[in-house]
Amino acid sequence: MKIKFLLAGVLGLLSVTAFAQKGELKNAQEAFDKYQSLSAAKAGGLATTSLATAKASIDKAAANEKTATLANTYALKGAIYSALAVADTAMANPALLTTAEEALKKAKETDTKGEFKALTDNTSLNMAQYRLNEGVKAYTAKKYDVAYNAFDNYRQIMPEDTTAIYYTGLAAINANNIPAGITNYNKLLGTKFSKNSLIYFDLSNLYLMNKDTVNALKTVTNGIAAYPDNSDLRKRQIELYLRTGKQQQVLDQIQTAINNDPKNKELYYYAGITYSQLAEAIAADQSKTKDAAAKAKMQTSKLEYYAKSSDMYKKALAIDPNFFEANLNLGYTLISPAIDMYNAANQLPANKQKEFEAAIAKSNEQFELAKPYLLKAVDLNPKSADALSNLRTYYRAKNDMTNANAIQKRIDDLK
Repeated sequence: MKIKFLLAGVLGLLSVTAFAQKGELKNAQEAFDKYQSLSAAKAGGLATTSLATAKASIDKAAANEKTATLANTYALKGAIYSALAVADTAMANPALLTTAEEALKKAKETDTKGEFKALTDNTSLNMAQYRLNEGVKAYTAKKYDVAYNAFDNYRQIMPEDTTAIYYTGLAAINANNIPAGITNYNKLLGTKFSKNSLIYFDLSNLYLMNKDTVNALKTVTNGIAAYPDNSDLRKRQIELYLRTGKQQQVLDQIQTAINNDPKNKELYYYAGITYSQLAEAIAADQSKTKDAAAKAKMQTSKLEYYAKSSDMYKKALAIDPNFFEANLNLGYTLISPAIDMYNAANQLPANKQKEFEAAIAKSNEQFELAKPYLLKAVDLNPKSADALSNLRTYYRAKNDMTNANAIQKRIDDLK
């Protein structure tokens, strides 16, 4: 009888001890629930105290052999330690996150029925937040390699999160990891990311950095299909067509579109851009050419393209006189030949005074043709540095330094 009594006593003791440890697990859960409520209510100090209480209880439960390997213990430990890691804004104790990661792994292995999915999901969210914070901190410090790794970890935790994909791509680009940037930006284009029009444009830049004109053009073409009114993508397409020697192709496309929709100001605007970019391409070659006859021939072609460009912009303005971009670009295409005339006049020798005066007079006439559009562009968008710079060039050429200096001050104020 005495032996039976002693055995019963021992069994009773074991039962009480196990219950006590399960009590710690319960205490940890209650303290963690309280922490979440207080945290949502932005009761910082009280929330911190509850989280510390939860940690103390879960540590006791995890240390006891009766509760250490329970799925509930692993899941709750992951949630508590990941919350502690996020709360550590200085990120001075990375071991908190490591502990959370280990606990999460064990919880997923042991929770075969998914009873504690809410806790493991909570842990994953906290881990993602930690990696996001880590990435932002590194990115701000211009440690782009570290930022890329942190954001990529964030992305792996939340693979469908567009912010995670975007930040990973952005950090990769700044870390000069162009292939990773291309991969992540392509992933974004398969989502409903709010800035995908910009992603199409930036992705074309990445392909160009890799000297992949084919994919750059393909990306821009797809972007235009998705965002037909995006002027930046239209401009980029024109630029790429010109780079690949398809000038006539893009002009034919625009002209066909104009024939079908003659009241569309944007089409005339894009035609104007195409002709002006052809002129700019000639100007670039002209600056490298030393042969006088070749230079003169290039000059004639350049002026012809500027004239065609101006004509297209004027047609756009006939439809909408307040079309800012058309006013801006028309001012530029008219002032560019004037600058050439002005510079050529100033290169004449001193003994050719009459020729100099005639050349300056001719350049002044051209400058005056540009003036109304230069003023209109500034009037429509007073904060456009391009519009202000073009107008400043006009005043300088006219030797009106009072207005030139006033415009320069406005440009400086923009900075």
